[in-house]
Amino acid sequence: MGSLHARAVLSALKACGVTHVVSLPDNSSAALLTLLSSEDSLRLVRVTREGEAFAVASGLWIGGSVPAVVVQNTGFLESGDAFRGTAQRMRIPLLCLIGYRGYARITRSAAQLASGPGEADEFSRPDRDSAALVTEPTLQAWRLPFDFLHSDADVEKISAAFARAQAESRPVALLVTTDMK
Repeated sequence: MGSLHARAVLSALKACGVTHVVSLPDNSSAALLTLLSSEDSLRLVRVTREGEAFAVASGLWIGGSVPAVVVQNTGFLESGDAFRGTAQRMRIPLLCLIGYRGYARITRSAAQLASGPGEADEFSRPDRDSAALVTEPTLQAWRLPFDFLHSDADVEKISAAFARAQAESRPVALLVTTDMK
């Protein structure tokens, strides 16, 4: 698996016509947010809680803008009611880039992940990240379509996810499995 460069992600967001990126900073998206802070063609909107990101992005969309949300999976999980009650319920066509903290330490198979988080003691194991264990099952339960953004080779998925969000009038997520450089 190769590297994921923030410049490639930024170029893809621009090509989609995104006007605003609503985000709460985290380690995996730090390079992208640094680029966005000096970008003239896209506006970076920083929030204090991930739940605010979905409310702000929904409001921007209602006002005629084209927002995207960039948050980490832990914060996405915390923001469930705000996501469900605004972006999902209102059918906002929203591209969500969700940093997949703990992805590298997941050793369970895709079938096991799809069946749920597994044994309760898995959540206390030091070699696991409990947020990672529930990320995919939660997205599936909420019927949030998602794919993976592992490296620059996957950047084309940004336009595909954006197009799907627009065509289906619904949020679509890309799980960012590595820190952007």
